[in-house]
Amino acid sequence: MDEFHLIKQIVEALGGHQRNKWVALGPGDDAAIIDAEADTQQVASIDTLLAGVHFPEHAPPTLIGYRALMVALSDLAAMAAAPRYCLVSLTLPADLFADSSARPLSGTEWVAQLAHGMGEAAESCQTAICGGNLSQGPLSITVSVHGVVDKSKWVGRSGACPGDVVYLSGPLGGAAACVRQQHFEVNPGQALDDVQEAYFHPKARFDWRERLIANASAAIDVSDGLLQDLGHVLDASRCGANLDVAQVPIARGASLHDALSGGDDYQILFTAGCDVPGAIPIGKIVAGSEMTLDGTPLHAYPGLEQYGYQHFKT
Repeated sequence: MDEFHLIKQIVEALGGHQRNKWVALGPGDDAAIIDAEADTQQVASIDTLLAGVHFPEHAPPTLIGYRALMVALSDLAAMAAAPRYCLVSLTLPADLFADSSARPLSGTEWVAQLAHGMGEAAESCQTAICGGNLSQGPLSITVSVHGVVDKSKWVGRSGACPGDVVYLSGPLGGAAACVRQQHFEVNPGQALDDVQEAYFHPKARFDWRERLIANASAAIDVSDGLLQDLGHVLDASRCGANLDVAQVPIARGASLHDALSGGDDYQILFTAGCDVPGAIPIGKIVAGSEMTLDGTPLHAYPGLEQYGYQHFKT
């Protein structure tokens, strides 16, 4: 496989989503050029997704691509940033391009469909995929995302205060249920069911940006599980929380454990000292450092042996 031919195929598959009004120069040169915006701060994040760890490698590549971009963009949404552009680095195994009648797609077709899925995600978030890199090795996808926020308007993890309400932007647990059931098989033309939709089509919640800027004292996206991610907010804010378990919204097809500990939902968890229309209240920030569920300390709550995803679990 010729690298430069593959790059051309990727750019064509993106279907115009490699450029927008902020991208002065897109793919084809040594680097992209982005127009700076006055009175803003730059917000950047990067995620690497490994086959067999962060996505099932035999899933349809359009779904893998869509998910990969949204997972990365969600970090910008959690900080109330507006997305502007992304860079993508693909590490592709040599056997992807080996002749095989058993494989439904050629390597070039697989990569083109992956790029098409990324283009769909980019279009829905009004961002551009303006460059990247290709290398050979175990299958992985790295996405670097970049956005902007008006100066001092970003929302971090460290601003929660006792008395604040803990809110969610939507239901949790659907993606975790898909993982728990290993329910990844999708046949051509088949519609996704509820848990597959939650896993393969997460939404970076940029629709919450203005409400976060106006109301939130702290925020995080739920990527590693509600309890674990709320714990990050509490650690950064030096406070505790009491959750009302009955108020935690559970996605269709999921269990309470999926919602509390599963992760991969990418809803926004945030705190605020006021009522926030459309948000789901699930508890209160309290003094101290302990998290409790219905007044029960986390370590004593029945059925919670694990509080979230551990990247370096041994």
